[in-house]
Amino acid sequence: MSDWSADQQPRGRRPQGGGYDYYRGFREQGPDRPRAGHRPPPPPPRRGHRPPVNEGPPPRPPRRTKRWGRRIGVTLVVLVLLLGGLVLYFDSTLQRTAALEFGGQAPDSAGSNWLLVGSDSREGLDDAQREELSAGDAGGRRTDTMMLVHIPDGGGQPAMISLPRDSYVSIPGHGKTKLNSAFAFGGPQLLAQTVEQATGVHIDHYAEIGFGGFADLVDAVGGVDMCLDEPMNDDMANVHLEAGCQTLDGPTALGFVRARYSLQGGDLERAENQRKLLGALVDQATSPATLLNPFRLFPLASGASKTFLVNDGDHLWHLASLALALGDISGGEGVTTSVPFGRFGRDANGGSVIVWDSDDASRMFDAIANDEPIPPDLLEQ
Repeated sequence: MSDWSADQQPRGRRPQGGGYDYYRGFREQGPDRPRAGHRPPPPPPRRGHRPPVNEGPPPRPPRRTKRWGRRIGVTLVVLVLLLGGLVLYFDSTLQRTAALEFGGQAPDSAGSNWLLVGSDSREGLDDAQREELSAGDAGGRRTDTMMLVHIPDGGGQPAMISLPRDSYVSIPGHGKTKLNSAFAFGGPQLLAQTVEQATGVHIDHYAEIGFGGFADLVDAVGGVDMCLDEPMNDDMANVHLEAGCQTLDGPTALGFVRARYSLQGGDLERAENQRKLLGALVDQATSPATLLNPFRLFPLASGASKTFLVNDGDHLWHLASLALALGDISGGEGVTTSVPFGRFGRDANGGSVIVWDSDDASRMFDAIANDEPIPPDLLEQ
């Protein structure tokens, strides 16, 4: 039988001492022998050769860190640029006039002094608006509201002083008559010149607002809250209000500050009402309900920029400084009063006028001109 039969192995080919059998695989060598059919272990590594180390799956590429700081910085820059652009745009819509170009009647002094004027200008009002605001058909511009606002240097108390329209003062080139006649004779420039001459206080800034603009500002902030001790019924101003606290819309607020003939105190009481309503308007305009509401803030900013008439050198940021000072005054951190009253008199035409107390008025305006607090006894009158 051939050595290559299926039941026998060729002689001389059996491995010695175990090992691999060509026909049966690994021979039995004890309990640690590999099982039949398994692949033999790899040969030992060569000297100097390091086998590869199995370190698990390859590491993931590092995730890119979100640069929140840079994103926030870019966002802030964009917001600043946007805000700056809006400020410049609104500033460009301000109406300007050469109100303070008259050579000056009083020397410059510390602090900032504003002349605030509410005029009865009907410019820009259509027939429906004239009827709603009871503006009538009178042409030209007159003023019923005049206030001097002093903003001191160094963070002192700001002051708002009413200048009654019937104040009996000397008007350059026109003799002695009512203060509001200066506006009728020569507009903002002659009025500012007259105020400087009568008070000895240098005027640094000028701001004027007309009928429609005032009503629009009140409506833009959602109305203003006013509390009345007595009812007000004034047919000339077309305002009829009950006693108590209530919210006034634009046309009603305008009638409130214009009312005079139904008031026992006449022009002096009307000046007091004007200061009250201006304070309420500033409170509402600077409240979170307005500043955090874009549907109120942007109409307010747009309306203010389009309805204010300011001096050639005034800008929107000057108005912002004025608003902050008025906010301090309405919040009790400033003072508000009227020119010290002396007596009622008659002008050359027989009209009723208000004569200032010359001594107390001089003390008040000297304090303002010197950037000093107004004497307390003048505030108690």
